[in-house]
Amino acid sequence: MTTPWTETYLDGSPEAEHALFEQIVRKILRVQVKNAAGGPILRGFQAKGTFVTEEASLRFADDLAPDLRVGFAQPGATYPAMVRFSNSEGRLRDDRSADMRGVAMRITVASDEQHDLTMTSGRVGARNAKEFAPFAAFTAGTGLSRVLSTLRLPFVVGPRAAIHMLRSILRSRVKISSVTALTYATPTPIRWGDNAVLYLLRPVADTAPAPAPPSDDPDFLTAEMVRRLAGGNVRFELCVQRFRDPKSTPIEDGSVDWSAPSAPPEVVAVLTIPRGTRPSAVNPSFNPWNTTEEFRPLGNLNRLRRFVYDASAAHRNRERFVTDVPLRNTVFAGLFGRIFGVVNRFVPWHRVPGPLALLNLSAFRDVLRRDNLIDTEAPEAPPRVRKVPPGPTDAERAFRTHDGSSNDLSDPRMGAVGAAFGRNMPADPRTDRHDTPNPITVSRELLRREEFIPATSLNILAATWIQFQVHDWVVHRRHKLGVDDVHVPLPSSLPGWANTPGGPLEPTMRIGGNIALPNGAFANVASHWWDGSEVYGTSIAAAQALRDGAKLRLTSAGYLPTDVSGAEVTGFNEAWWTGLGSLHTLFAREHNVLCDELLARNPGWDEERIYQTARLIVAALIAKIHTVEWTPAILATDTLYKGMNINWSGVPSSSSEWLTRFGVWLTDVHALHGIPHTTPDHHAAPYSLTEDFVTVYRMHPLLPDDFSFGAAGPRGLADLLGAKADDELRAIGLTNVLHSFGTAHPGAITLHNYPRTLMNLEREGELIDLSVVDLVRSRRRGVPRYNDFRAGLHMPRITRWEDLSANPDTVRRLRGVYRTIDEVDTMVGMFAETPPAGFGFSDTAFRVFILMASRRLQSDRFLTVDYRPEIYTQFGLDWVEQNTMSTVIKRHCPTLAPPAANAFAPW
Repeated sequence: MTTPWTETYLDGSPEAEHALFEQIVRKILRVQVKNAAGGPILRGFQAKGTFVTEEASLRFADDLAPDLRVGFAQPGATYPAMVRFSNSEGRLRDDRSADMRGVAMRITVASDEQHDLTMTSGRVGARNAKEFAPFAAFTAGTGLSRVLSTLRLPFVVGPRAAIHMLRSILRSRVKISSVTALTYATPTPIRWGDNAVLYLLRPVADTAPAPAPPSDDPDFLTAEMVRRLAGGNVRFELCVQRFRDPKSTPIEDGSVDWSAPSAPPEVVAVLTIPRGTRPSAVNPSFNPWNTTEEFRPLGNLNRLRRFVYDASAAHRNRERFVTDVPLRNTVFAGLFGRIFGVVNRFVPWHRVPGPLALLNLSAFRDVLRRDNLIDTEAPEAPPRVRKVPPGPTDAERAFRTHDGSSNDLSDPRMGAVGAAFGRNMPADPRTDRHDTPNPITVSRELLRREEFIPATSLNILAATWIQFQVHDWVVHRRHKLGVDDVHVPLPSSLPGWANTPGGPLEPTMRIGGNIALPNGAFANVASHWWDGSEVYGTSIAAAQALRDGAKLRLTSAGYLPTDVSGAEVTGFNEAWWTGLGSLHTLFAREHNVLCDELLARNPGWDEERIYQTARLIVAALIAKIHTVEWTPAILATDTLYKGMNINWSGVPSSSSEWLTRFGVWLTDVHALHGIPHTTPDHHAAPYSLTEDFVTVYRMHPLLPDDFSFGAAGPRGLADLLGAKADDELRAIGLTNVLHSFGTAHPGAITLHNYPRTLMNLEREGELIDLSVVDLVRSRRRGVPRYNDFRAGLHMPRITRWEDLSANPDTVRRLRGVYRTIDEVDTMVGMFAETPPAGFGFSDTAFRVFILMASRRLQSDRFLTVDYRPEIYTQFGLDWVEQNTMSTVIKRHCPTLAPPAANAFAPW
């Protein structure tokens, strides 16, 4: 459809404009914090409502112009309306003060069609969205803060624009005696069919003037409206002012006043607030994008309003949060970052002494949070009109959803099933490197286990645990074999490969291709949140199939039931083996014990509340075990032990930790009390797990090929996989399996230690070499190669093969496989590194870990602001804090005695 007006986008495209809007939104949220001055968060603008009613009506004129008869706008049509009059400031100011005023109106056409209009009594004078943000900062705060903002304004928008805005604001700020004495207008244009218009709302001609305002009533505007309505109806004319030409009535420039004698306002409807109406207690949120396409807002300022209004309302409703960072934290965190940047050129962080190492890690994390969080979700750019969004349900506020939606109530799809994996660094798009060098050659020369290399500081429970966690976090969608396969040519040393059990030998290894989203990113089949989905499932239907009332279904002997194919009935059972079965069984039993405990303490609760509360407690307990037990086991240093405990519990108040407390107070005051005592903070991008995170957690060398189960005898890994896993778990017994895992070592995460069993693995009707799959997946998902990966994490590039590995044979093999160091696969490089003392994986992998380990906690509403008795019960919080992996094992296997200090260390 051709229109006489056009829209253009700031910075050249809808996507670039949206990125700008995200920056502005964060500034507006900080303005709300500033205006709150330590009190409750208010609206970003028009904070003080002076009169709200749900009893108004809007009637369109009988002689409505033919070209304005669009959608619900029809001659004589009458609709109920909600109206809110307000002051304009983002603070609760005295009605007697000079201010602009605002009015918002919601016209209800049907249950699924409403139209929101927002108008003000004056103009800001901002030319576009880029000028609007400094204007918002200018309006925030009081006293010296306001003066300093005013002084900064000319330097941000330029002297001419600053003078124009200040003049507009001063003209618009007036003292009034009644909200019926003003004319209100939309500051930017709205579509009306093929027209572009500004709305005006003005009192009808016979509106009675109001007496002078009283000198002793700071809220007199409400009382004045009530008195006026006691005597009769209050009526306003809704008018439109039409677009004429791009110069005198621009769509994208909000500084130009459309008024002109040649284009007088046309009356299109009358708003009536009936006699006797009393103010309503409702406090609705309005957004001009709650409408239909025929009445879509136009221009960049309106497009910005879509996101600012939503974010501001969510902030006010405690559905979105802003971390108020003390100035000293900003100053000293930046200072320490620069200092450690210099220090680490000469001394690696893990050799920095005592509390300074913790500050060093905190400095790393600050830089990574700033630079290494990239959102890959396709933005809503340009924004779309919509129905009025429903608020979250009571269940969504109180409990985790199974698909991960509504964890962030301001962005319900954030982190949910189907959300895209983010990035910690830009993707490497070079498709010509996908098959170079041949990943099968890389696997055979550098990964394949030649003899078992144990990780002597850990037990096999640690290996099992991380697979248990990864299944909760990350699952890529992939095609079945035969659909969009990746073909890896076989090197001459392999005559052929059977891609299916019993199938013919083929000249290529075929791998089922990942299913990409339209923008090239990849979606997660699991939710991104730490929600125990591997136990509970990722959909309501899957969860219901696992339940027996409030409890999870178990056999009479306490094991997971099986379906008709013999597969265990649990939340996620791919890549299944006896180790996974043991932990799924253990935590299903834990859930059921919690159900009994909760029912005993809350006999009036229904099954759903018991189930959901037990699920919350189990998920939080899993997160705590991983944070303060598994992590210090695999990263066995005093610095990491302290760091991870600070993440969960804050800095101990003991006198011996005064230096740590002082350092944290200087750089990150919110860490003093632990992440569960803070509010959600996504930092630079909406929350998601990342492709780089997936690559870092490729830890298959942890799995041995051979196991010993005492009296039950030895087993090979192949004996414990797939359909055999459940039978073996029952035959050996959960207690014996856990004892054997607790007393044996996993493999070290290093080259030449990839389990041979996994290099010829049957999975869902395919025969795969999982080591080759790992390499192929990382390459084709655009994860940068090892040296680029390090550079992306602000680490120095490796320039000599000998700096990558101290083993001459390994160096020789690396040279033989790769033409240059820059070709080395990320997984290979991380396996080749010599880790810091006590570490079970490389320092390069650790950089992603220190960013994402905190992020999984810090972003999660149920592990921060809603980690409280009203959600979990005090019993639930105590259960999480008082239990460990050892106590869970002893509760369900009472004859075992894992070490109290850490169940993941050798027993």
